[in-house]
Amino acid sequence: MARAWYFFILTLAKLAFLALGGYRARGRERVPRRGPVLVCPNHCSHLDPPLVAVSMPRRLRFMAKEELFEVPGFGWLIRSLGAFPVRRGAGDAEAVRLALEILKGGHALLLFPEGTRGDGRTLGPVNRGLAMLAKRSGAAILPALVVGTSRMLPKGAKRIRRGRTEVWFGEPFTYAEVASGRNEKENRELFVREWESRVLALAREAGLELRGAPSSPDPTPPGDPGPAS
Repeated sequence: MARAWYFFILTLAKLAFLALGGYRARGRERVPRRGPVLVCPNHCSHLDPPLVAVSMPRRLRFMAKEELFEVPGFGWLIRSLGAFPVRRGAGDAEAVRLALEILKGGHALLLFPEGTRGDGRTLGPVNRGLAMLAKRSGAAILPALVVGTSRMLPKGAKRIRRGRTEVWFGEPFTYAEVASGRNEKENRELFVREWESRVLALAREAGLELRGAPSSPDPTPPGDPGPAS
């Protein structure tokens, strides 16, 4: 029943994006069809989670900030679609446990490495908690680029504009493949830079001007890798 409900809502979301100007998914052949996957796009709009979901060839679970679950009706909806809450600005052991449980069950989990929405022109600092989840789960990391949502519904906007959107999926990689540093701190940095470089490469492929994030240490666990800040 939960699966049927998910794909019913997904169909409605697809129709909405088509009515708003259309959407396109590129690189779907790069998405692992089985096994644990952390889907890690850039983040610039409330529209990013549903757009990534409709572009994926497999069902997604979601990590979302806990405030969204307090919104009447909406909280019930996202929970019914496989979302679970996370507290921002502090270690949330329960959210980490649920994330690892989902990944160890072989599912795909959507997580925004920047944690909060940006302006669509520059990547924000990456939460180092992503590296911890990647290492402990052994999941494939799927870098992705969201294009167009920052124009349709930028941060602070109250209404959606019409526009065409795209999601570009990159080649997956694992934490173990890039962790060649002398210690864990270096390995985390190598992992973060690998994700960033792959997203920037997708941006160049898409003809989008996107700058990398300024160096900024962030030792906290995943803060707000969900729909929006």
